[in-house]
Amino acid sequence: MTNKRFSGAYIRQSFIDFFVERGHTFVPSSSLVPGGDQTLLFTNAGMVQFKDVFLGTDQRPYKRAVNSQKCMRVAGKHNDLEDVGRDDTHHTFFEMLGNWSFGDYYKKEAIAWAWELLTEVWGLDKNRLWVTCFKDEHGEIPTDEEAAENWAKQPGMDPGHILFFGRKDNFWEMAETGPCGPCSEIHIDLGPEACDKRDVPGHVCRVNGDCKRFLELWNLVFIQYNRLSPTRLEPLPARHVDTGMGLERITAILQGVSSNYATDLLSPLLDKVQELTGHTLEERKANITPYRVIADHSRAATFLIADGVVPGNVGRNYVCRMIIRRAARFGRKIGLLDPFLAKVADTVIEIYGDAYPELVKNREVIKDNLTREEVRFRRTVEQGLSQLEAYLEDVKARGEQVLDGERAFDLYATHGLPLELIRDVAQEEGLEVDQEGFLRAMEEHRTISGAGKAFGPLGGENVDVYRTILEDLQRRGQLGPEGVIYDPYSTLEVEGQVLALVRDGVSVEEAIVGDAIEVILPRTCFYVEAGGQVSDTGRIIGLEGADWEIRVNDTRKPAAGVVVHIGEVIRGRPRVGDKALAQVDGERRRDIMRNHTATHLLHAKLQAILGKEARQAGSLVAPDRLRFDFTYPEALTPEQLEAIEAAVNQAIYEDYELEVEHKPLSQALQEGAMALFGEKYGEVVRTIVIGEEQPISYELCGGTHVESTGDIGIFIITSEGSAAAGIRRIEAVTGREAYALIRKRLNDLSGVAALLNCGMDEVPEKVAALVQEVEHLRKQNVQLRRQMALAEFDQLLQGVRSVDGIRVLTAVIKEADADILRQLCDRFRQRYPENGVVVLATVSEERPIIIAALTEDLVKRGFHAGELAKEVAQVIGGSGGGRPHLAQAGGKDASKLSAALDRVIPWLRQRLSNQ
Repeated sequence: MTNKRFSGAYIRQSFIDFFVERGHTFVPSSSLVPGGDQTLLFTNAGMVQFKDVFLGTDQRPYKRAVNSQKCMRVAGKHNDLEDVGRDDTHHTFFEMLGNWSFGDYYKKEAIAWAWELLTEVWGLDKNRLWVTCFKDEHGEIPTDEEAAENWAKQPGMDPGHILFFGRKDNFWEMAETGPCGPCSEIHIDLGPEACDKRDVPGHVCRVNGDCKRFLELWNLVFIQYNRLSPTRLEPLPARHVDTGMGLERITAILQGVSSNYATDLLSPLLDKVQELTGHTLEERKANITPYRVIADHSRAATFLIADGVVPGNVGRNYVCRMIIRRAARFGRKIGLLDPFLAKVADTVIEIYGDAYPELVKNREVIKDNLTREEVRFRRTVEQGLSQLEAYLEDVKARGEQVLDGERAFDLYATHGLPLELIRDVAQEEGLEVDQEGFLRAMEEHRTISGAGKAFGPLGGENVDVYRTILEDLQRRGQLGPEGVIYDPYSTLEVEGQVLALVRDGVSVEEAIVGDAIEVILPRTCFYVEAGGQVSDTGRIIGLEGADWEIRVNDTRKPAAGVVVHIGEVIRGRPRVGDKALAQVDGERRRDIMRNHTATHLLHAKLQAILGKEARQAGSLVAPDRLRFDFTYPEALTPEQLEAIEAAVNQAIYEDYELEVEHKPLSQALQEGAMALFGEKYGEVVRTIVIGEEQPISYELCGGTHVESTGDIGIFIITSEGSAAAGIRRIEAVTGREAYALIRKRLNDLSGVAALLNCGMDEVPEKVAALVQEVEHLRKQNVQLRRQMALAEFDQLLQGVRSVDGIRVLTAVIKEADADILRQLCDRFRQRYPENGVVVLATVSEERPIIIAALTEDLVKRGFHAGELAKEVAQVIGGSGGGRPHLAQAGGKDASKLSAALDRVIPWLRQRLSNQ
């Protein structure tokens, strides 16, 4: 069955040579980055580079092609990442062997050549091969008899090994519309010993079953239709062949090993890891999952970097960074603490360099990127993993199973832990991660968030650029060892020399009007977003003859010791070396300070009123509002919200001074300071105390605050709702926004009072009286409509028709609703308790309604009101159903109600004829 002299390289080349000898053009693998295809993150199948040919938008100088295509499957529909390392077959990167015919040969040749290659060239046992062909389980698409007949003609093919399967297994579609067609899959029987379900009672090994005995080797796709809609196919003028066979899988078969990782395509990588760890064979087997992950990911990263995808924070770059960091983390689990992936990459290049010369060409770039990324990761991994472990312990302590997405995103944004790595660690603890929440948090930070700032591409800055600038400034003595002096507490403006300008990730000497620019000064008073508080905005202006202005829209810390002011040049020409004045938008900052202090008061009063279980779970402190998330199992009552709002306002009226101190973390915690879970604290912390003799709030906080609670003015809760399972969210306004809200509501109330011709304090009484009057009129209206309908119906009863002894009444009743129609149906059955059919219709709120009713004797004869309602509703574009004696239907086109009712008698006659 196997030939161990077959190397992976030989198998790849022999596949290519086989088809080249049969008139195929060898087409080198395209890049892992699909050229000109915005629908894919990566090339994930061999046909991607030929997609336009299938769609008819491109032509090639050849009609037959063969290649081995580099593929990545780590996102979207084809995502194998979670299985990588946990079994013998899944990979992020893999090679797909394929041959194509573009309107040239078809099923006969494709099948014959596949059989010849597998059995004659590679020597697979014919008795172990099975093939599948397409047979539509819905009977709408023709059975692929042509493929089955050609398989039956192959020498040594067992006719009993030709099976038929439906759309899921044997019909290929590129998309919801477009080229598609049946496919034939070739499977190999690995023998009873390969079954992993032998102990399962009643299990039967079969092709496309649920055990590992039968393995798919090759898929031959026959593109012969163009799908125009979910139900409409038309034959293509030119038919195509598109085949795909995983190199790793066929290599494992031909080399007689049970795992892809035991082939010479991957086992040398595991050997290299073992060499680096110094493990025994037993230790290697005990740590097989880390070994597999490292082998797979180092290979994938090597190919990605060779194709120009370097580690980063967005899109493809994120994937590259993620797989490197995931491999590095698994390396740490087996003792590889220093950068090691470049050494593994050398082995990758040794194995694949002949087939993919871009690997050899980019060897140093590959190794440099791998090592640099490992070093970056090492700087943050300990703290990040420690924080992750703390988060997971908290999840378990709460009796939950899922780490929320915002915390997961915080680990990524702060420590560089990719979601996939966070998920790995969580799964090892038996927990899951809220991936949708993570992606929502990522998107929120990418776009203009509720904080009112544009975050830009997520963490898109190149840290090395800023680190280089910092080191250069320190070397020249323009910055001290601590870097930019950061003090957002003492003042709202500072003077200093422009030390650096950064535009589009590159250090520049000057900027012009319209440039998006980043400015580094020796010190700053601008607050950088942290602890839920948004960054400051403001301006930087030139001094001493430098006449320019930059509007500052954001501030951040892209690297340790570096603070950049992000903005746009709106006047003049700023230059490095200019004297400048940086000014925070003071009014906006004071609004933020009011809201931040209010969150401390809100937290304290939530715990005082709801209990200690109401713990902060996130916050946003913006100039226009505050948002406070807290743990609590149920919605708050209006009385609780009113009590909380009143308690916060009482603390504001008391005008407590805030005491701000720096002290050792241990001392602050011993004194009872509240450390918020998820925040990072150093050995010395900043504490905020509100209240003197008996503080009402004592928290660790690096944000900016008012001097006394009276400065807040007033606090108004605007909403309360659910933020996540077990998490509630309160939004509120203070100060100027609170006044604006009060003013608006008073204006609205005054307008209502004017309409009601009363004073504002009389509005509730007037509105209550109006509501009572409207309800009374509504009831009168319903009663009047019912009386009118009954009167109309009594007239209609005089015109009841008879169909073979069954009394039938159909009618459209005006000014009715479903309840009235049901009452009229009951009235009909009271008049005609036997052999009666009534179908009534009306239009209510611009929607047609139909009610059908039958007498009990007809129900016993097998008639069903639900079937009748469904039949009638088809005419008005709807459907219906219900009980045998009473059913309701609805639809879209009220203009066809009369035509719908005309269906009743034909339906009845048909049912009668069947009895």
